[in-house]
Amino acid sequence: MSRRPIIAGNWKMNLTVSEALELGAEIRNRCGRFRDVDVVLAPTGLAVYPLARRLEDSSIHVAAQNCHWADKGAYTGELAPPHLAAAGCTYVVVGHSERRQFFGETDDGVAKKARALHDHGLRPILCVGETLDIRDAGGHLGHVTRQTAAAVELLSSDELADTVIAYEPVWAIGTGRTATPEQAQEVHRAIRQELTRIAGAEIADRVRIQYGGSVKPANVRALMAQPDIDGALVGGASLKADSFAQIVAFREELDS
Repeated sequence: MSRRPIIAGNWKMNLTVSEALELGAEIRNRCGRFRDVDVVLAPTGLAVYPLARRLEDSSIHVAAQNCHWADKGAYTGELAPPHLAAAGCTYVVVGHSERRQFFGETDDGVAKKARALHDHGLRPILCVGETLDIRDAGGHLGHVTRQTAAAVELLSSDELADTVIAYEPVWAIGTGRTATPEQAQEVHRAIRQELTRIAGAEIADRVRIQYGGSVKPANVRALMAQPDIDGALVGGASLKADSFAQIVAFREELDS
């Protein structure tokens, strides 16, 4: 099945609002011609609304980097799904390894966030992945498939089909190390097999699975050539318009 690629830039805790608007406009100018790939930018919470306004006449989507599962309430510092929808988001990243590592994100919380996002017409980008210790012990496939099953357990089949899974080997984030295309494909295939077990092959074939581990212009084409890799969740390389545009243009010849 042909799945539409999705390239998302996670800007993490970088860029002021004015810097985010400047970079977003430059990426829009560089990437607006690509009509066969979904491009998503995930700025800080402060920049979500102004960036969505800046990009509203383009094909580029805006994502938040996190959310709460409640619509409202006494949750100081949190962002609610209806607020993000009203601000112009179409995607929300949940369960990122940094949220799990530093802020106590749990599988149960990720599942509740995914449920809440679909309730408000937002598409989750659900992150799963293993640490180096788990991989070295040979437990990476079981770990990632368990995370995947937990993350989607509250979704209907149609909602699952409209959800993005992002596989991020934790040991390859911000380290300069990258899983080989074959290593990444092994895990992506296992994720799709788990989705097949959960919802059947037709639904599993519709789910887009991104790779998120130090994706760069130099390695994106080899990664995207794998049959179960449908996109990339890009960190550092998304903070420069040139490198991010080259990743979006993975089907074209890269600059030397």
